[in-house]
Amino acid sequence: MTIAENIAKYVNSVYYDDLSRETVHSAKRLILDTFGCALGGAKSDPAEIALKSIEYSKNPYSASVLGSDRVAHPQFAAFANGTMSRYLDFNDTYDGKEFSHPSDNIFPIIAVAEAEGKSGKDVILGVALAYEIQCRLADAASLWRKGWDHVIYGLVSVSAASARVMGLSEKQVEQAINISLNSHLTMRQLRVGELSMWKAMAFSNSARNAIFAALLAKNGMTGPSPVFEGEMGFWNEVSGKFALDTSKFGNSKNRFKINDTLVKYFPAETRSQSAIWCALEAKRAIKSVDEIKSVEIGTNEGGLKIIGSGKEKWDPKTKETADHSLPYIVAVALMDGDVDLKSFTERRFRDKKTLEFMKCITVKERKEFTKLFDNGGTVNAADLIVKLKNGTTIKRQVIHSRGHPKNRMTDNELEEKFMKLAQIRLSRDKTDLLMHNLWNLERLKELNRLFLIAR
Repeated sequence: MTIAENIAKYVNSVYYDDLSRETVHSAKRLILDTFGCALGGAKSDPAEIALKSIEYSKNPYSASVLGSDRVAHPQFAAFANGTMSRYLDFNDTYDGKEFSHPSDNIFPIIAVAEAEGKSGKDVILGVALAYEIQCRLADAASLWRKGWDHVIYGLVSVSAASARVMGLSEKQVEQAINISLNSHLTMRQLRVGELSMWKAMAFSNSARNAIFAALLAKNGMTGPSPVFEGEMGFWNEVSGKFALDTSKFGNSKNRFKINDTLVKYFPAETRSQSAIWCALEAKRAIKSVDEIKSVEIGTNEGGLKIIGSGKEKWDPKTKETADHSLPYIVAVALMDGDVDLKSFTERRFRDKKTLEFMKCITVKERKEFTKLFDNGGTVNAADLIVKLKNGTTIKRQVIHSRGHPKNRMTDNELEEKFMKLAQIRLSRDKTDLLMHNLWNLERLKELNRLFLIAR
């Protein structure tokens, strides 16, 4: 069987009752976190552009748009809501050979489930399956090292999980994957140099296309096959050959990957999370950054290439570049004693004193951190060497930042994060009500209730 056939067989073999209590709870934790991120990013420029660009609908086959009393076709609702949830760069991450933010799957699955008249249980199942597919693909092969972007794997996860929520046959699920993956590949250029607004929209666009692919398959469309193994297929043109053993995927016997994702404590790129903690710990021993002679940040290969190199990272001119600039993020942590949403306003990242201070910051690859990542350890191990003008050297190291599956945030910490983000848009009463409904999602029969609360 081809990979697409195996994935299709897998998604149609799993039912809600196959999910462990841990998996259901993990899904609800991440759905709660993603709603918070979306409400926090709902008034961002990319979100406003997305809202102006989508087509609204009175068609019964539609889904809710967050913060609005309007509905849209599920592919457009997924695009708009997904843009909101991604903008702050505060949503979760999975450590594999490829980096990914699997919570990007959540709003697309909710949109399809709402349009299909499905329940909260269907959302939880669809989200668990989408996470499983994207994370297993991320484990199988790196894309960024070949110049492609991780949102490509979302084409497979969203199309397959959406097709499952729609109740399609194995053959239709396979065709949804074939159509989606063949037709919508994304180049890594979106995450190098001066970053643009599109960073917040890249996965949402993949999801939009993936949902449309599932609808095409539902109506009888077939796609190029074998999409992975073919002569001009994904293996030969994009990823290289890899193994994908669906017998090890999450089910009633195997642990689901949704239990193994990193939840961000700070609204910044994943590889910066441990470096922030290093900087906050170092700051306790420093009265003022004026005492600092030099700062060296140690990170892995990805940390160096993605957020620690290029002149733009020392002179960020966009919010997207700032939250992907390791020297800027560490500078803010050392100067302000925190990294939060205010850290990424234009006034803050264009501050002259900060830009001047960043000139003493360098970023180095630590081979042991790259080896740790490549061996399935952690994506964001970091260390910090701060040399003061009086000759003192301060060293700090953090392997698993708060929020890593080996250093998990508690439910209370997730609720605190959600409350802060949701109350950017909602009253305290609405925030409490929405949180209650999300924690009890498996009991929810009408998904639009979540969006009625969040208006």
